[in-house]
Amino acid sequence: MAVTVRAVAVGDRAGWETLYAGYAAFYGVAQTPAMRVVVWDWLMDAGHGTTGLVAVTDDGALVGLAHVRPFARPLSASVGGFLDDLFVDPAARGQGVAVALIAAVADMGRAEGWSVIRWITAADNAAARAVYDRVARKTPWVTYDIGLSG
Repeated sequence: MAVTVRAVAVGDRAGWETLYAGYAAFYGVAQTPAMRVVVWDWLMDAGHGTTGLVAVTDDGALVGLAHVRPFARPLSASVGGFLDDLFVDPAARGQGVAVALIAAVADMGRAEGWSVIRWITAADNAAARAVYDRVARKTPWVTYDIGLSG
């Protein structure tokens, strides 16, 4: 499948929302339409820092999304990019869409002067991890969270 990866645009709202709802469902996250409005507003606000990319087929269908933002890396005195969300429509999986999105994020990072692109995934996300193992290096770091709200 041939796709073009580009920045998310105002006219992508419906397709993006369908993909993002699919992403939340994949991870079992109870995401409301109001929550998607917040994220969409971030993506449309150039001053926010979160950037959205979409993978688009030749006929204009959105088949994947990526959300990325810069993060400070004090130990290396550099800035990296954190890939918060990556999702490909199940019907488009296995056709290079995820690789194209990751490559576009890496290109963006190079253009921004970032030192690394970093992301996390669920340990049991075997299909995605097979892709990630081909395009990136698995780190030895373990992730922890402290929940701060409800």
